[in-house]
Amino acid sequence: MPPLPKRRVSSARRDKRRSHHALKALHLVACPNCGEKHLPHTVCPNCGYYNGREVIEVEK
Repeated sequence: MPPLPKRRVSSARRDKRRSHHALKALHLVACPNCGEKHLPHTVCPNCGYYNGREVIEVEK
């Protein structure tokens, strides 16, 4: 026989364990060139600019 839990896990104990499972909201910043929101330290997917210069060409 495989080992089984000796006692049922209470809902309080179960919920305390899952307290860190919630999703966190993304931290977005506004692009200084076009004003569109994007992730920090990444190229803007809307205009292709990063750190004040065009890094990739975006078709419009």
